Amino acid sequence: MDNFLLFDDPAIRGSLLPFTFTRPVADIRVGILKISEKWQQFANLEVSYFTQKYLQDKFPRSKGDHLAINGAWLPDEVSWKAIQQLKKGQSLFFGKTLLASFIGETEKNLDKAKEKEIIQADFDPVLLQKTWNIFQLNGEQIKSDFKLITKGRKSIEITDPFTKVYSPENIFIEEGAVIKAAILNAENGPIYIGKNAEIQEGSLIRGPFALCEGSTVNMGAKLRGDTTVGPFSKVGGEISNSVIFGFSNKGHEGFLGNSVIGEWCNLGADTNTSNLKNNYAPVKLWDYTKGGFSNTGLQFCGLMMGDHSKCGINTMFNTGTVTGIGANIFGGGYPKNFIPSFAWGGSEGLSTYQFAKFVETAKAVMARRKVEWTKKDEEILHWIFELTKTYRIWELSS
Repeated sequence: MDNFLLFDDPAIRGSLLPFTFTRPVADIRVGILKISEKWQQFANLEVSYFTQKYLQDKFPRSKGDHLAINGAWLPDEVSWKAIQQLKKGQSLFFGKTLLASFIGETEKNLDKAKEKEIIQADFDPVLLQKTWNIFQLNGEQIKSDFKLITKGRKSIEITDPFTKVYSPENIFIEEGAVIKAAILNAENGPIYIGKNAEIQEGSLIRGPFALCEGSTVNMGAKLRGDTTVGPFSKVGGEISNSVIFGFSNKGHEGFLGNSVIGEWCNLGADTNTSNLKNNYAPVKLWDYTKGGFSNTGLQFCGLMMGDHSKCGINTMFNTGTVTGIGANIFGGGYPKNFIPSFAWGGSEGLSTYQFAKFVETAKAVMARRKVEWTKKDEEILHWIFELTKTYRIWELSS
């Protein structure tokens, strides 16, 4: 077996929109690592993807027969043992949910999995099934990823005399990281600082917490536990139980809580998210699978922001807001709880962020990180632009 094929479960993928508009399910970051990277760590194998047709070129499927694994499955020691015991001619299920099955190179779906000998899992797999699961599971995933990627390795020492550390045995720092005059409290969970990351003066950080490669914590930031800052991002202000996938900025004051921010996003200065309703009622969140709002059952739930979306200074997001891909939000008051992809405006009304203008901005944003905007990127985003037209209801009446 040369690699794993991580497939998008059609019963799950829709519930993870808007994040799965631009990536396979297994490319979602929860904890320190993406789901695909977790499987790579366990198996010491390369992974490939079985995903939507418009995404397949960017996330290729390798040649040959594969063990196909549900991309929403977060591996641990128990699940890894179950995978190792699975044989050709068998399919591993959890109830009606397919977890894994061997698949031939020419097979274009997983329908044949039910024709094989069905093995029912005798354990409860951890499955990422809803967008809010990303922040819900993040603390425990940071802990498990921390053990996985630091086992047998030695952390770089903190040499700054003005940095205060609690439970240093729970802190791991990669090569090239810089920390100055910060407080790191890992008593409640590990703190992971990635390669070439920077923590500036006056930062307060509590674990579980992950700061991935090349990212920066700005001066005076207050970062609560169960939070992940993905690679090449900048954060400041106050953040609690949130996940930033990568290449995104929340560099200024303002509160972000119980939220998930995609890639290439920017939150303007003093942007605030509400994560608790005034009446303490359960939060409802836009559900792409039903075309309406669903009750999350959560008391705390903030902002779900898809890739390439941005907001201006002093933006206020209401409890349980979903923003699609490529939106540009600005102005006073609270924008609506569901902001469609490629929307332009705010509480006073929305228009369409024309695709050519969007591309112009996206190219400039990515160039600042020295990342090339490719033809594949443009094709994917244009597909999403067309795919999401039905949500931009103002276009239908114009």
